Order: sequence, then C-alpha cells, then structure tokens
Amino acid sequence: MDFFQCWFINPVVVSPTIAAVGLSFYGYGFPIVGSCIEIGAVQILVVIVFSLYLRKISVLGHRIFLIYAVPLGLAITWAVAFLLTEAGAYNYKGCDINIPASNIVSEHCRRHISRMKQCRIDTSHAMKSSPWFKFPYPLQWGTPVFHWKMALVMCVVSLISSVDSVGSYHASSLLVASRPPTPGVLSRGIGLEGLSSVLAGLWGTGTGSTTLTENVHTIAVTKMGSRRAVQLGAFILIVLSLVGKVGGFIASIPVVMVAGLLCFMWAMLTALGLSNLRYSEAGSSRNIIIIGLSLFFSLSIPAYFQQYGISPNSNLSVPSYFQPYIVASHGPFQSKYGGLNYFLNTIFSLHMVIAFLAAVILDNTVPGSKQERGVYVWSEPDVARRDPTIAKDYGLPSRVGRIFRWVKWVGL
Repeated sequence: MDFFQCWFINPVVVSPTIAAVGLSFYGYGFPIVGSCIEIGAVQILVVIVFSLYLRKISVLGHRIFLIYAVPLGLAITWAVAFLLTEAGAYNYKGCDINIPASNIVSEHCRRHISRMKQCRIDTSHAMKSSPWFKFPYPLQWGTPVFHWKMALVMCVVSLISSVDSVGSYHASSLLVASRPPTPGVLSRGIGLEGLSSVLAGLWGTGTGSTTLTENVHTIAVTKMGSRRAVQLGAFILIVLSLVGKVGGFIASIPVVMVAGLLCFMWAMLTALGLSNLRYSEAGSSRNIIIIGLSLFFSLSIPAYFQQYGISPNSNLSVPSYFQPYIVASHGPFQSKYGGLNYFLNTIFSLHMVIAFLAAVILDNTVPGSKQERGVYVWSEPDVARRDPTIAKDYGLPSRVGRIFRWVKWVGL
C-alpha cells in the first residue's frame, strides 16, 4: 500500500483525474440551462454572486451567502419560476402540458412543448404521487442481475473513484490541521466505500457510494470538521429518507434548475481537483505538460470513441452521460469478441479513465523528484504512524475499534 500510494497515486495523478470528472459533464450543463435561459441563467448568476461577491458579508457572525449559496440560489430561482408560471408566462393557446409530446398534432404546440416542460414548475407530479412514509428494504426492486461486461467496467470505474477518494482524504486532513492519513486509514476508507456500495446494490439505489469531493469545499467554507457534526447529519439524512414527501419534493425541482446548480458544482469539482497541485511543484514544466496532456486527452479521446461510426448528419440525440454506454455498438474496437468490444469501447469513452491512465503512465515514467511530484507530502504517514496523537484523529471509536481490531485494514 505504501508503494502504491507514494509512487502510483500522488497529486499529479489525482488532480487531472478529479478535474476530468467535472469537465466530463460540460455537454450536459449549459445546453439544458439554455432550454429555459431566463431561469437557468438566473440560477447560475445568483449562486455566483452569493459565493463570490457577497462571500465576506456576515449575518449574526455567519457568512450565510458563502455557506448557503446553493440552497439560497435554489430558493430564489424557484420563487422566480413559480411567479412566472403563475403569471402565465409559459401558457400557450390551445396547448396542454399534460398531453404526451407524441400525441400533439398542432405544430404551434410542438414548438413550445419543450419550453413548457423545462420552464414550468408544475410539470412534475412527484409530490402528489409520493407516499408520506416509505421504509426501504433490501431487494425491494428484485434480485440483482450480474453482467460480467458491466462488472469489469465498474471495477475500473471503482479504481478511479478510489483515486478521487485518496485526494479528498488528504485535502480534508489539511483543512482540519491533521497529519496526512496513513495507508491503513486510506484502506479503511476505500474498504468502507466498497461495503457501502454493496449495501447500495442490495437496496437498489442504482448508484454506488464514494467520497464526495465537493464536501471538501464544504469543510473549507464552514470550518466544521467535527465527527459529531457528520454523524448528526448522517442521522438526519437517514430519517428524511423515510419520508417520501421529502424525496418527492427534491424530485419536483425543474430540470433546468438542477442543470444550473450542477454547472456550479461541476465547476467546483474541477477546481478542487486541480487544487491538489498545490502539494507538488505546479510551475514545473514536467507537471504542466502531464496535466495538460491528461486533461486534453480526457476530453478528446472519449469524443473520438463516442463519435466513431456516427454519420455527421445523424439526428441521434443522447444525453452526454449516456454516451459511454451506447458507444459499444459503434466504437472503433470491433473484434469478433463482443464482450471485449463492449469493455474497451466503454472504458475509453469515460473521461476520468483516460485522464487517470494518461497521468499515471506519464507521471510514473517521466523522471521527477519527490518534491516535484508531491510524493514527499503524501509519504509522511510513516512518520505519523509513530505519533501517538494520530490515533485521536483517525482511530476508530473505542467500542468499534475493539470489534474490528482483528481486521488489519482498519489500522493506522
């Protein structure tokens, strides 16, 4: 683990990998915002004004505009959308939003149906259809189905996700003025993410569990790194998950407003990824070339795979986040082994995979000093392990620690 952490995974590898995750959604963000520009653009501008121009304004000793920029922006934009909807700004003569698009005959209504769906706030029936209380249980959506091709893809994606987590762990340790996490702590965190993903699969959530890099920004803004605060937040989220109306309320947020928020969040994710370069010599020509090539190839190579075999005049319209999963049918790998074609075409269509492969190969083959690569910062856990105060920051709670004392990967 020490060798893997110090030589293969370091700031020069982590930075473009995380940044590529945010950049990969560039084709989804503003194109959706542009479908209702007067709401989506307001959403983005309000969040930017709060988080940047009003960030130093304090109310009762708290910088609420910086800390609550996203929820405040959402509330204000939702109120604007509600007023426009109620004022009839998106009512068109003879058009009904409840009629499926396939049943609309009038060309006039066909021209406005997309705008009505994106701009109005009353198109979702999630609040009405969701129950007040719903208790989730394992296998509620049926027995999980295993496909080895997708399993291989997810193994690679999980590896990239672990790289993201390693960067988040180190960044968090600096924000709370602690020593860098030891190899045992890193293994414990990644192992817990794997266990959580297994539970997510049993509950049928459709997504795995990983460390959310944006939460590192939350720690930096709120200056709150207490375990008790995290535990309380987790408890509240678990309780809210049992209230169906809460989920219905979140699901009823107009898509254009979600896209506006995600434009900000993905931009933050990209910036947080690049901020890991502060651990290395960011001005080094070696690092500049590696980062530049990794980021450019992370956008260009997937674009080549996703566009391969598609006619320029094709009217195929698929959201960007679905592109890697349809590319298997027309990607450049077309051998007689269908499963291998699916795996290779899908893997090379994922932006973060390309960024990771380019960065890890170049960084570990191009000569560079430890200071230049940032390895010396992340190799300090050997010293930290001998520090008795490290147990206070990373040690498991006493009762939990006694139970899992026999498991080596939970150690320091």
